[in-house]
Parts: sequence; C-alpha cells; structure tokens
Amino acid sequence: VQLQAFGGGLAQAGGSLRLSCTASGRALRMHNTAWFRRALENEHEFVAALKWNGDTIYDEDFVKGRFTISKDNAKNTVYLQMNNLKPEDTAVYYCGAGEYRSTYAPTRFSSYDYWGQGTEVTVSS
Repeated sequence: VQLQAFGGGLAQAGGSLRLSCTASGRALRMHNTAWFRRALENEHEFVAALKWNGDTIYDEDFVKGRFTISKDNAKNTVYLQMNNLKPEDTAVYYCGAGEYRSTYAPTRFSSYDYWGQGTEVTVSS
C-alpha cells in the first residue's frame, strides 16, 4: 500500500483545513487507518483512528470535538477534517494504514504498517 497525504497549509487560529490521504496498490476497506502528527523534534503524536469496522477513536486531550476522521472507500481515501484550529496544532501530519491484527492498539504508532510522506500544517495566532 502506498499512501499520499496532502491538504496541509497555512491557516489562522479558528480556521479549518481538510487533509486527505489517498492509497494506491490495495484497497483500504479492511485496513485500520489513522492520523498522527509530529511537531518539531517531538515524537509522533496520535490524532485519530478509523478502524476497519467504522469505529473512530480520537485523542482525548487535544483534538476530540474539533477533528473528524472519515473514509471514502470508493476513492480509497481517508480524510481528517480539522476545525477550530489552534497554534498548537502546528505539525507535520502523517496518515497510516495497518493490516488487521488481533493486537491492534489504535493509538500506537507501531500498529500501522504503511505511512504517507506527511503534510505540513501551520496555524498562526
């Protein structure tokens, strides 16, 4: 599976952006998918996940209520709608996809087998 993320850019605080992650090579229908982000030299931080069965999981502290993860199987694309952006959302955002596994942990970076190249989001105050 090859993933390509795009849609990042510059936004003002309170604004919105929608990130897209398009897969090629295989359909994402039965994959778990997620968005992580990395700011400066920090570690990858979990943002949101969409399980193969449609269940969604969000970071409870920083993004829940503002971001929405979704998927269009016909377009083989995963989205991250980001509303009410804050300067602390500034980061490079990465989309990931993982094969089904019984030990799946949505917030764990190692749960995902394939990664896109990242798309940069900058939020100004």
